[in-house]
Parts: sequence; structure tokens; C-alpha cells
Amino acid sequence: MIDLDDILPGQFKRIDIEIERLPSHTLIDMPVFIYKGKAAGPTLLLTAGIHGDEINGIAILRRLIAEKRLHPDAGTVIAIPLVNIYGFLQGSRTLPDGKDLNRSFPGAPTGSLARRIAHVLMNEIVPHIDFGVDFHTGGKALSNFPQLRCVFKETQNVALAKAFAPPFILNSGLIEGSFRKAAAKLGKPVLVYEGGESSRIDKLSVEEGIAGVMRLMHRMGMITGDPPPPAVYPTKVLQKTSWLRARTAGIFHSLVEYGDYVKKGQRLAEITDPYGSVRILVKAPHEGYIIGLNNNPVVNAGDALIHLGYDLLLL
Repeated sequence: MIDLDDILPGQFKRIDIEIERLPSHTLIDMPVFIYKGKAAGPTLLLTAGIHGDEINGIAILRRLIAEKRLHPDAGTVIAIPLVNIYGFLQGSRTLPDGKDLNRSFPGAPTGSLARRIAHVLMNEIVPHIDFGVDFHTGGKALSNFPQLRCVFKETQNVALAKAFAPPFILNSGLIEGSFRKAAAKLGKPVLVYEGGESSRIDKLSVEEGIAGVMRLMHRMGMITGDPPPPAVYPTKVLQKTSWLRARTAGIFHSLVEYGDYVKKGQRLAEITDPYGSVRILVKAPHEGYIIGLNNNPVVNAGDALIHLGYDLLLL
């Protein structure tokens, strides 16, 4: 296990944790960046790339590292910009055997590669932390407007999410096998940040992620001085979400942008055939906000089209 006591106050250290080898016998390491403040304080974990094709989180942590913005005045920051190096190399969400790393926690020292990587994270890193943010994106051709997901009944989750101050905070239960649930069982709250879509850099999601980390660190007393600029998008807390799905196959034409506020009954999209004889409207079942949007113009019946967040909560 990494020993933070080996790192002096005010010191930065990079540690490469050996994971496994490629079939070529090339060693795969997981780079871990540790920044220790001169004063005592909490330990924040920032992770990205648990899904190898989700690039925005990697871009967020890369920027924070390159711009030297993770050095705290108090406490410690542990940043892992790329957890699933195998998936990153293959441009894939999963590991080479098709396993989803974020459904393989808490892991095990033997078994699938995904379980082994999960075991390393849970045993080498998580015992040291007080809280964390795990950065993700939407799926293939599915864009998420920048948002944080947490469990509303856990007051510490909500407090951390409000400190991050993303455009949207969503009530999201813990998924079996996920990093977030495994950490929660150890009493370590980890929030999930979602922004953009897989395999693409989304400038808004990157900028909002960077700004959120700075706000969180400042609110938790890890950095001092003037507070970061207020959020561009005032935070909206949404208790419920639902996907609107295609009733039939065809060509999907969105009439809204992600992040938009919509009213009940408003036309959100239409699905047409390629020949001009079919036109089916998609309407909002209730008022809310567009928190996710399908960017694929060709859809099949049942495909997720629009992710609607609603039931606004005032905290």
C-alpha cells in the first residue's frame, strides 16, 4: 500500500503502480500523482479513465496537473488521470476480455484483469482518502451536460456536490460493482462527474470539471486565497431523471440542445423515415432540463434519445 507518510509536507510525488503486462510482455503501470500540502487537511481523490474511451475526465486531470493547480495548501490530493490503460490503448470502454471495470469492484487479487485492477485501486488508494470525484462521460454518441451524481439521502454527498457546484446535481443510487458503491461501503464518499460523450473532447465539460475541482478544494479548505469565480451555470438539483426513447426506427432530429429547460408538452424532437412519408413527434412528458442527448441521427426502436431531469429541489 502507498504510504502517504513517506511524502513530506509540501512535497509532490509520482508513483507508478505496476498493474500487469501486455501480451508483448510490456509492463503496464498506473501513474498516481500525489500532492501534499504544508498543513494538515483532508485527502481528495480524483480519478478518470475507468472507462478507457471516456476522454474528457482524462483531459480535466491532465490540465489540472499540467497547470500545477492540484498543489493544496492543506491536505492531500491524489490524482489518477488514467485508470483503465488497456481500454485507453484500444479506444474501448472495457478491458481486453470485455469486462467493465466499473462493474468489477471491489475486485480481487486473482480472477479477471478488471477485478485485479479494481483490487489495486481499493487496496492501494482508497484507504487513504476522505472523499473523491470520479470523472466519466456519456456513451457512444450520447452527450451529457456537465453534472454530478450522488445519493441525496447522504448529507455529506450533497454537501460535497454543492461545493463542486456543477450545472446539475442528480440523485443517483449506487450501482452494484461500481467504484462509487465499493468506496461508499468503506465510508468514503465518491461523486461521479459526467460530461460530454465518449471518444470526444468536450470543451464545456472540461472547463466545468476543472472549475468544479477548484471550487471543491477551496470550500473544503484545501486551497486558500480568493474563492474561484462563481459557476457560469447556477446549480440545479434534480431529484428524478428519465430517458425518452424512440417509439420507432428512423432518422432522429433534435429540436433542443443539451442543457435546455423545456416545458411539459414541448416538442423536443422528431423521427422521420428516409422518404418523407413518416414524421413522429417526441414531446416532453413534464417540464425539466435536457441533461443528455443522443447525437446519432439514425436510431432504432427503443434507443435512448433524450435524458430529461426534473423535479427541481431547492437545497
